Amino acid sequence: MIDPPAANVIERAAAPADFEPLEAFIAPFVEAKRILPRTSDELEGLLPTSFVALADGQIVGFVALEIYSKKLAELRTLTVAEHWQGQGIGTRLVRAALELAHERRIFEVMTITSADEFFRRCGFDFTLPGEKKALFLQTREDPS
Repeated sequence: MIDPPAANVIERAAAPADFEPLEAFIAPFVEAKRILPRTSDELEGLLPTSFVALADGQIVGFVALEIYSKKLAELRTLTVAEHWQGQGIGTRLVRAALELAHERRIFEVMTITSADEFFRRCGFDFTLPGEKKALFLQTREDPS
């Protein structure tokens, strides 16, 4: 079976009506440990700065932009349904989130990922001008 082209997929800002289908959509990614778990409150709080990709009215992709300040935002929970991957949907969702960051005049956008090559193709890098780097220290085993 050949999947329909990603040209039939639309991206749009997430809406409150997307909340329940979105929780169901990201659940398998959480179970597979591809993304960190999100509480219902956390996910609902991210909706105003999130984008969904839809095919025939069904969510096939999602990304959230969590804005911490005018200086920093984070791309979070980028997910694309497995059979839709490799068709540019993730890139289109990232672009939509980065456009929102630009509109809000956010100085820097970061992401924490295991898919670094994908994000490098989207323009991200390991360092920022002036050689700034993000360093992390895990303080517990359970991420929740």
